[in-house]
Amino acid sequence: MIIYNLLIRLYALLIRIASLRQLKAQQWVRGRKNWRGILDAKLKPLSDSKKVWVHCASYGEFEQGRPIMEAIRKKHSDHKIILTFFSPSGYEAFKDWSGADLICYLPLDTKTNAKDFIALVNPKVVIFIKYEFWLNFLFRLKKQNIPTYLVSAVFKPHHPFFRWYGSIFKRSLNTFEELFIQDENSGKLLESIGIKNYEICGDTRFDRVLEIKKEFKAIPYFETFCGNQSVLIAGSTWPKDEELLIESYLKSKIPDLKLILVPHSVDEKSISNVKSLLEKNELTYSLYSEQKPELKTNVLIVDAMGLLSKIYHYASVAYIGGGFNSGIHNILEPAVYLKPVMFYGGDDYHKFNEAIDLLNMGAAINVVDSIQLQNALSNWITTKNETAIIASKLDAYFQKNSGTTERVLNFIKW
Repeated sequence: MIIYNLLIRLYALLIRIASLRQLKAQQWVRGRKNWRGILDAKLKPLSDSKKVWVHCASYGEFEQGRPIMEAIRKKHSDHKIILTFFSPSGYEAFKDWSGADLICYLPLDTKTNAKDFIALVNPKVVIFIKYEFWLNFLFRLKKQNIPTYLVSAVFKPHHPFFRWYGSIFKRSLNTFEELFIQDENSGKLLESIGIKNYEICGDTRFDRVLEIKKEFKAIPYFETFCGNQSVLIAGSTWPKDEELLIESYLKSKIPDLKLILVPHSVDEKSISNVKSLLEKNELTYSLYSEQKPELKTNVLIVDAMGLLSKIYHYASVAYIGGGFNSGIHNILEPAVYLKPVMFYGGDDYHKFNEAIDLLNMGAAINVVDSIQLQNALSNWITTKNETAIIASKLDAYFQKNSGTTERVLNFIKW
């Protein structure tokens, strides 16, 4: 623990140095300033309530935790939900979400912070989502006999629990009342180091995307833009994704193919870069923010947040960005609409169970260059029988993997 605590302190120092230049680092530091006093004041109205503390690292983990929190609201309405984030990406996006009673940053993982935070919140139940293993918090929760659960976890051989240097992380697995894991391979890895407090329950994201699909309502602007044409929707794209896509789009020569680009970031610089790339390739485009349905173009830039999971409904084929950077984004969002999926994943796609599943059933392709992307796009746009088979396989896949939220809630000791 000495080395771990030193590394935590070093991490905090590096973040503070980075905050002199980087906005996210500034938000990270600012969000934790005077956290004890702020949290104490916010908790006063909840002092006599039973509290469930749910921790998500960032945006993606929130999407996994959200079905759990919404189900708690319905089944255990007497409990108040305290939601914490580690990253500004998650906190800034959901700080005003109405599904939790209090939303804040998780303080830095020191012994003092862990002791003080847990004393202030006084949770009855704690739920960590997927990959969060803050050791001082976990050992403190265990010491105070507060039941703690890990939900939608995936374990891989390269994780520290299974390495020679990972004994302290291995010990942390025993702080959980139960580990709700996604797959059998994770279970085998846990068994290999003597961990037996797990249940194979699947991934709550299936429940989340199915709920989004169920609640879908037509969006007039996209109805008009897409019409009856074939549509390629590229979601959560980064610059290299956009270069690959536009090169393939130009080569495809599919008549009246619509291209909807939804960049990962919609700040002015990112949108300007996409616009410049399109102009360089002599492609005219529309901006969603300008709302000009009369402007007849085949390319649309969605320069707004919160639409992507809904507009996949209009895709003939989807492309998921992120593979050139930190990893492919959520491929379940388009797949739930029974649409084939393309992504550039390099060798990192093995980190994502759903990517492996879709590749194995022929519902996705890991493209390596513009030629492969162009060929896959042309094949799926023109071969209706094949896409019908893919739709049938995806429908069965989502039905098989739904219900994780219910299984988790039934197991937790309330």
